[in-house]
Amino acid sequence: MDLVLLGEIFAGLMFFGIIGFLMLGFPVAFTLAGVSLMFGLVGMWFGVFDPSNFGALANRYIGFMTNEVLVAVPLFIFMGVMLERSKIAEQLLLTMGKLFGNMRGGLGMSVIIVGALLAASTGVVGATVVTMGLISLPAMLRAGYDPKLACGVICASGTLGQIIPPSTVLIFMGDMLAGINAQVQMAKGNFAPTPVSVGDLFAGAILPGLLLVGLYLLWMVFKAIFSPESCPATPVAPEEKQHLAREVVVALVPPLALIAAVLGSILGGIATPTEAASVGAVGAMVLAALRWRLSFRVLREAAIATATITSMVFIILFGASVFSIVFRLMGGDNLVHEFLANLPGGVVGAVIVVMAIMFLLGFILDTFEIIFIVIPITAPILLDLGVDPVWLGVLVGMNLQTSFLTPPFGFALFYLRGVAPDNVTTGMIYRGAIPFVLLQVVALALMFLVPGIATWLPRLLYS
Repeated sequence: MDLVLLGEIFAGLMFFGIIGFLMLGFPVAFTLAGVSLMFGLVGMWFGVFDPSNFGALANRYIGFMTNEVLVAVPLFIFMGVMLERSKIAEQLLLTMGKLFGNMRGGLGMSVIIVGALLAASTGVVGATVVTMGLISLPAMLRAGYDPKLACGVICASGTLGQIIPPSTVLIFMGDMLAGINAQVQMAKGNFAPTPVSVGDLFAGAILPGLLLVGLYLLWMVFKAIFSPESCPATPVAPEEKQHLAREVVVALVPPLALIAAVLGSILGGIATPTEAASVGAVGAMVLAALRWRLSFRVLREAAIATATITSMVFIILFGASVFSIVFRLMGGDNLVHEFLANLPGGVVGAVIVVMAIMFLLGFILDTFEIIFIVIPITAPILLDLGVDPVWLGVLVGMNLQTSFLTPPFGFALFYLRGVAPDNVTTGMIYRGAIPFVLLQVVALALMFLVPGIATWLPRLLYS
């Protein structure tokens, strides 16, 4: 048998083998590395894989560890964890609940707005969902909200941190797409390619993030009009209204100031994402100190949580690197290129198929697992076919946000299940998330039909 064809067969079997082991519950990082090494050894036996290629792993790992852009990841995670300890989310939720309480659906709208603000200032999905679940879910249930609607709006609003900057997913994708785009352009003879940066993806994700927030708010308005019993108003007591304006200012100014300092410096070209992340981390500690919540115990807890989350993400990245090297050097990239290039519809058909695969993988895999597996395989082909890297990165980010809401392994659903009262069943949480998954698909379709939603702002700022 032709060695090239045999290598492509091994590459395909390796991909499906990894998916199979993951569905059996094996750890992602070790599955990616272990199965890939096993197929690499088999490939060596049949002469379709050169063992010297594993030498590239050391350089790749050192590249990850010395990559200044990726330093922003633990800094943003630390910022989010520290803000959780400063109780900013709690104050925002309580204040916004009072501000919108007189409207039908007002509590739901307040959760969505707070979710967007927390996404732009923390970006930590788990902490946001748990905090809103502890504070807002009991209040919404006491007000007579449909438990399914209450659970759905909390889970969906908590996942906005995946698309609204500063998103750690966008940091990784920006770094990956920058390297892939440079390789693709140089292969075409363009030795001075237009650079793609994390800042481009941050700018590109702002309008799609606001679009998603708008769709969520419209859904609450729809429910308030056509199903008022599912989201009744919660009138605020007259004595509480007297100090409401002051409470709103006190609750809004700190996160808005942090957002302006972090995102404003990145979008304005004043600071790199890593520099802005360090400012955000210091700013989060300052806010915690102003609320008398900064202590050695809090710093220790925040540092441990940051190290735990960062280690989890990077060990998956290291495992995915083994998979990427073995898959590509056994001819897997040629297999994917032939598959995507020959699809009906050309580039449009290829993008639709990749988005569909990512959406389906979201039912069983985490966001980081999907991008570390799929992006290195599909992005070179899509960029070679002429797809805009910024549009692709934001489209993937929007798509993978659904992975937090799709059962059976939607992490936002698990986070809420852990803090929801016993009378709220898992089935209610799952059913409540479905409308918001559909709204995300609508937003994805709008971005697909109107690419300028993702590309207009980066071109305006950086062209």
